Amino acid sequence: MVERPEVLAIIPARGGSKGLPGKNVHDFAGFPLIAYSIAAARQANTVTRTIVSSDDDKIAAVSQEWGAEVPFRRPAEISQDRSLDIDTFLHALRWLEEHENYRPDLVVQLRPTSPIRPPDLIDNAVKRMLDYPQAESLRGVVPAGQNPFKMWLIDDNDPFMQPLNLVEGMPEPYNAPRQSLPQAYWQTGHIDVIRPHVILDKHQMSGSPILSYQIDPAYTVDIDNLETLLQAEQIVWNSQIPMVHPVNPRRPFPDQVSLLVLDFDGTMTDDRVWVSEDGKEMVAANRGDGMGVQLVKQSGVDVIVISKEKNPVVSARCQKLRLPVVQGIDDKPAVLQQYLTQHQIPAAQVVYLGNDINDIPCFSMVAYAAVVADANKKARQAADRILQHRGGHGAVRELCEMILEHNQKIPYELT
Repeated sequence: MVERPEVLAIIPARGGSKGLPGKNVHDFAGFPLIAYSIAAARQANTVTRTIVSSDDDKIAAVSQEWGAEVPFRRPAEISQDRSLDIDTFLHALRWLEEHENYRPDLVVQLRPTSPIRPPDLIDNAVKRMLDYPQAESLRGVVPAGQNPFKMWLIDDNDPFMQPLNLVEGMPEPYNAPRQSLPQAYWQTGHIDVIRPHVILDKHQMSGSPILSYQIDPAYTVDIDNLETLLQAEQIVWNSQIPMVHPVNPRRPFPDQVSLLVLDFDGTMTDDRVWVSEDGKEMVAANRGDGMGVQLVKQSGVDVIVISKEKNPVVSARCQKLRLPVVQGIDDKPAVLQQYLTQHQIPAAQVVYLGNDINDIPCFSMVAYAAVVADANKKARQAADRILQHRGGHGAVRELCEMILEHNQKIPYELT
């Protein structure tokens, strides 16, 4: 029986990001950014231990919440903007050996800034390293977006530039067709696998030889600021590629929608209420949301409101939109199931929009669950999608337009 190798995943996460303050614990599609890398390690069959190396107490607390060990704090002197990876990994391995007499067979580096990973990435990369005992490390790569054989070096003291790379037997590769040039690859932050002696004895992060592990470029993400984070979130919401999720995989939007189920407070409104001196309540609704509801209804999609709120304002707004409503409901799942059964609507064609914890039990009963941008934290994490708009500020309209797009029915005349 071959003994299982000890594979240590180390997630480096310092607290001093300048491009996006608090980056490693910033919300990314409903979860702390670092939770995706922790989940990738914990879901891998080959990883035996997962630790986070950080100088920051908040990062440490969030990391432990999501299942990683944080056995030490990284010293401040190796947690600066210009600090090197080798110093971080030397510190981690030396600390573990000195304090726990622990030395792994392989070290896996998972950078939090590349959170979108294939589910089998780590296991396949570790297996590849084990298959090549002469390799000192493995690095994840994707095809380079720009060809380095068409790049130049310029010295401010020399008026003549020099090619960055040359190709043997090709006098002017920078003038050659792209198809005739060697394929170049760019290293990503998805994964590195390293033999510990390379770090401890050579004081290097890669050594030689280095194995390649080619990753589908659809997974290419490098989050450094808010703009790149928002761009990466769109991959989570709109791409169909399989990826590691911190909890349950998010489901794709159904090809055909027959029913839209809406919560009221915090979804069709902004969750505020105005109360007069005689106790009468008023809420604010969005006319654009009302237009969206009319459009999906005209396209043949049924819409129903299920609300916990008992105030007549709910029925008044729904009457205005000609929507069936069931209000004053504590058991939303029971009402939803009764409605689906009574109207013989398959759950695979139902979309739900909510904002709070009492909506969560309904999410698993339908094909797709969305929440407004300012939804409760637990609802955000349980949903298949977090919309860009807040409750009462266009979230319903946003979801209605998604339904029309997927149903490929866009009505032009309103009744």
